[in-house]
Amino acid sequence: MTRQLHPDVRSLLDRVEEQGNPGYADLTVACARGIFREFLSVPEAKLDPVSRVRDLEIPGPNGPIPIRVYDPADASEPRPVFVFLHGGGWVLETVDAHDHTCRALANAGACTVVSVDYRLAPEHPFPAPLEDAYAATEWAANNLESLAGDPDRVVVGGDSAGGNLTAAVALLARDRDGPDIAHQVLIYPVVDHDFGTDSYEENAEGYLLTRESMRWFWDHHLETPLDGANPYASPLRAPDLSGLPPATVTTAEFDPLRDEGAAYADRLAKAGVDVEHRRYEDMIHGFVPFLAEPELDAAREEIEAIGATVRDL
Repeated sequence: MTRQLHPDVRSLLDRVEEQGNPGYADLTVACARGIFREFLSVPEAKLDPVSRVRDLEIPGPNGPIPIRVYDPADASEPRPVFVFLHGGGWVLETVDAHDHTCRALANAGACTVVSVDYRLAPEHPFPAPLEDAYAATEWAANNLESLAGDPDRVVVGGDSAGGNLTAAVALLARDRDGPDIAHQVLIYPVVDHDFGTDSYEENAEGYLLTRESMRWFWDHHLETPLDGANPYASPLRAPDLSGLPPATVTTAEFDPLRDEGAAYADRLAKAGVDVEHRRYEDMIHGFVPFLAEPELDAAREEIEAIGATVRDL
């Protein structure tokens, strides 16, 4: 098969190269956060309208956790509740960076979206982000009345590092006899502390997310490389994936994380978990937030596909 990038993605990558932004591995954490914040900013006029947005704080294992709650523009009650865990390598981003994504998900899924501003590394390394993500999922499941939520339709999902946290939250919920999760949405997830896959070799650089950037993210996220073998850090290494919620797994051809996401989908299926794996042959890692400036058709397609899954639960 001949690998071919979508023309719009090629144009995006050319613009990034022209700007001469260095890789994350060459930056301080503060500088990387500033660049990433600007890169994902969306003009207010381009945001999908929703009926209500609330900024709240909920109890967490080490203090309050900020969350942002989105009510869809038009939906019945009770409705699905989607706990959204943003990406950014456990180091970058806040709920602000995925504001447009969460608005689109709320409307596409006719659901309440709870976007979690979990603690970030390196200030708060593993397992701090995961414990915040799990606490927020528990809170959502226990506060469905205030969220107009359906107890049978609690969803957890996220992109990249958020996909990693999603998979780990599902494992924790099973292992701790925690909240019932109806579905897990893993968008090009990080699921293994390993840089030796074919997709890491093929897509080591030149496609926005690089192998060296992933090393930088993992180095900040883990206090010691030994933590990378922990199944809650690397869900692909969990000895047993049975009894987990049905899953949607999205991967992209030009993504260093492609193969580990596909391997996780395969292992889930072999463990008896209902899985839908969508692979975008002409996309890169991180394409889903590109809903405006730049706007990728595949991004809106994926949001609508996830929304259909959530609505049909």
